[in-house]
Amino acid sequence: MSEFPVTRTNRPARRPADDALRFGTVFTDHMFLMDFHPGEGWHDARIVPYDNFSLDPATCVLHYAQAVFDGLKAFRGADGVIRLFRPADHAARLNRSCERLCIPELDPALIRQSFEQLVALDHRWVPSKPGTALYLRPTVIATEPFLGVRPSSSYRYFLILSPVGPYYPEGIDPVKILATDQYVRAVPGGLGAAKAAGNYAASIYAAEAAHKAGYTQVLWLDGVHRRYLDEVGTMNIMLRINDEVITPPLAGAILAGITRDSTLRLMRDWGLRVSERPIAIDEVIAAAADGSLAEMWGTGTAAVVSPVGELGYKETRLTINGGRIGALTQRLYDAIVGIQYGTAPDPYGWAEPVRISDNEAA
Repeated sequence: MSEFPVTRTNRPARRPADDALRFGTVFTDHMFLMDFHPGEGWHDARIVPYDNFSLDPATCVLHYAQAVFDGLKAFRGADGVIRLFRPADHAARLNRSCERLCIPELDPALIRQSFEQLVALDHRWVPSKPGTALYLRPTVIATEPFLGVRPSSSYRYFLILSPVGPYYPEGIDPVKILATDQYVRAVPGGLGAAKAAGNYAASIYAAEAAHKAGYTQVLWLDGVHRRYLDEVGTMNIMLRINDEVITPPLAGAILAGITRDSTLRLMRDWGLRVSERPIAIDEVIAAAADGSLAEMWGTGTAAVVSPVGELGYKETRLTINGGRIGALTQRLYDAIVGIQYGTAPDPYGWAEPVRISDNEAA
């Protein structure tokens, strides 16, 4: 596949220092664009300077939220090599989300090429400090201007990049999460398994209520019984009771996390007892009461793994593992980060080097 045409910016921005990076507030010099129209399919793939879009006020995405996205990272190792973590799996998940929202799927090879070529072009933006990365946000939006509930006839795929700092600037700090049976994120048959923009809009109200109560994120319970664990706001959830690691199954209401899959693969290869099964909040509370709840953590692209130090539910507040990171949580974090930065063996081929051409390196 030939490279995409590139229009280089004539106003390159100043890259922030690694120590000044936060999440999702600064963007690189260029972006990738491609459009879909009936009879043409996906066409006109190109890289252009980062800039605003112009949209008709009646554009479908603004009224009916026909939009999906994904998120992955590129890491600069101590050896100077830039690596993408599981890009093929992120491309496949983006297409699954597209299918669920009646958006025409993209060629997976083309998605991966957009990742690789844009990162290679803006490689100077990939930070070097341990814990930092370049975040990739591929997105597809409906662009036909009309009012009416039906799929759009035209779409835009775009990819933007953002250098991000460590999720835990001062070391891994266990989070506090609040399990809610008052609000619902998704139900089987809905959009919970898709990375759809509307899912995140639906989560904001409950998340703000949790913040006001002193918690970091919401732990969603299932939307039918409001009893079984689903996922945290931006992460899949896992816990260890005695010698069993438990995570909710992929039953149509939660996202198939790439980091979730990575941790499950590692733990099974380590010989641990791992179960993908429904687990009720009552079982978690009982395990905490009898001392068998050893540790709890979330998994996701942003944090890799995020230890849970406190769990709230109704009038109950549970401290988990003394509010400290557990041994297995730490082991998982170290193993995945080692692969991402190239400091540990990668038997799975998860970290894919980005080729920087002589022209791009210059």
